[in-house]
Order: sequence, then structure tokens, then C-alpha cells
Amino acid sequence: MSLFDLPTAWAFVIAFAVFAYVVMDGFDLGIGVLFPIFKPGNERDTAMNSVAPVWDGNETWLVLGGGGLMAAFPLAYAVVMPAVYAPLIAMLLALIFRGVAFEFRWRDPAHRAFWDVAFTGGSVLAAFAQGVVLGAFLQGIKVEGRGYAGGWWDWLTPFSLLAGVSVVIGYALLGACWLIMKAEGSLQDHAWRWAGRLGIATLVCVGLVSAATPFLEHAYFERWFAFPRVLFTAQVPVLVAVVGVLFFLALKKRRERAPFLLALTLFGLCFAGLGVSIFPHIVPGALTIHQAAAPSASQAFALVGAAVMIPIIIAYTAYSYWVFRGKSGTEGYH
Repeated sequence: MSLFDLPTAWAFVIAFAVFAYVVMDGFDLGIGVLFPIFKPGNERDTAMNSVAPVWDGNETWLVLGGGGLMAAFPLAYAVVMPAVYAPLIAMLLALIFRGVAFEFRWRDPAHRAFWDVAFTGGSVLAAFAQGVVLGAFLQGIKVEGRGYAGGWWDWLTPFSLLAGVSVVIGYALLGACWLIMKAEGSLQDHAWRWAGRLGIATLVCVGLVSAATPFLEHAYFERWFAFPRVLFTAQVPVLVAVVGVLFFLALKKRRERAPFLLALTLFGLCFAGLGVSIFPHIVPGALTIHQAAAPSASQAFALVGAAVMIPIIIAYTAYSYWVFRGKSGTEGYH
């Protein structure tokens, strides 16, 4: 297996798109998760305005990840989608309802309390559904021949529910750290306080999911603990511990940017751990990236488009974050 063949290149493109979505849409979903703890009025308005310029653009990466999977690995797409239809549909409906609430809470102030609940509910459900999909994916998908052979409820297990709760908590941590950077006054004080609590909860969840994952599949156990590979994979939990210590030191010293960057690093390490567990499979225990790959001509054609579009997406995303840098206020999204 070459490190530079088309299926491997596409696997990294999709992994990059999914990770970009998680870290970018994660913090604004996290703000929705935390929304009830903010006081109605200035605190909630400022929290929402902190993500107003970027929240919908963040979801570009979700489209790229899903579209890339369908284009580059159609067999994997055809197998995975039926296995997680229920949580995926829940996620999409939650994102739609959340987006509607985002707009309507400003345009319909008479029912703002309802739209605030909708915003929170959509954020929590979307985050939870994403975690459930991840858990269902990791625990394995039953495949016979070239199709999904499981049932409608196979995705619903204690492990997938644990993953769902973990993603909700992790996104809330990102949201709190984002507000440390973007807010001032009482809202920032809330963010400082909750970042510490959520940091502890997130590390506990990472530990629980990480401890359970190697026992889901024998192949996972081998990839993590077989010698001499364990000498390299052991660096992931060590780095998680180091990042955790640095995170709490940054909170103690009241750094405004470091907690968010360190929380992103923690997510990156978790993503690396996911890669250690499943690569080179794209459907764990069933299909490798080469078995599920589209014809080389199709992958090459689509990769040219990705090579053009991804830098453009990165450029306009970076520009939007640069333009709207600095602290957020209560005005600006009406």
C-alpha cells in the first residue's frame, strides 16, 4: 500500500474535512449546549453574536466530508449510511431546526424564549447524534457481500450512547473556550468557570471511550498494543495528559486564547487515536479504503476538484475569522 495512492489521498482529504467540521462547528454547537446557563438578554445575545458571522460557513466541511465519501468511496457510503440512518436524520433535522431558531429569535422577539429552547435543543441533539454515529461506526457495521446486513437499531448500544454524551460535553468545552476569547464581563466569567468543569468532564469521557475502544474489535487491540507499535501509540495518551495539564494551567493563569487552542489540540489527539484504531479500514472490520474505492479515474477527477476548492474554502474561512476577530457585543446580527 503506497502512502501516495489515490484511495489513501482521499482518505486523508475526508479525514481533514471531518476534523475541520468537528473543530469549527463544534464550538458553535457547544455555545448552543451552554445557552441555558447564560442570562437572557445581553449574555445570550453576545454568545450568539460571537458565532453569527461563521456558524453556517463552518458546515461547509460537513458537506465536503459527506460528498467526498460518496464520490471517492461509494461502497463505503452505501454500507455506512443505512447503518446510521436514524441518528443522521436526527442530526440533520436538529441542524435545520437550530438554524431556523438562530434566525427567528432575532426576528420574532415575542417568542424569543421558545426559539432559545429550540436553539439549545437543536444544538444538543445534533452534537449527541454525531457522537452516536461515531460510536456506531467504531463498534462495527455488519456487512454481507456488498451491503449492510444489520438491523434498524444496531447503532443503539451503550458505547454509542457514551460516545454521544462525550461529544456533547466536548463541544460544550469548545464553546466555553471560544467565549473566553470572544466575550467580556459576566459572560466571560461564566465561560471561565464552565471551561474548568467541562475540561474535567471531557478528559473523563476521553478516558472512558479510549478504554472501551480497543475491546470493540480485536484489530483495534492489536493496533494499539502490539509490540513494537505500542511504543508509538502510547504517545497519544501521554500527549493527552500533557495537553490536559497545560489546559488547566492556562485556565489558572487566565489566558484567553490558550484554552481554546489546547482544547482543539485535545480534539486533534482524539482524532489521531481514531485513525490509529481504524486505518486502513473505512468500514471497521469489513472494508478497507482500497476495497471501497471508486475507480481510479473517478477518484483522480474528483481529487482535482478538491485540490482547487479546498484552498478556496480555507482562504475564505480564514478571511471571515480574521474580519470578525476580537471581542463580540450584543449588536451586529439583526
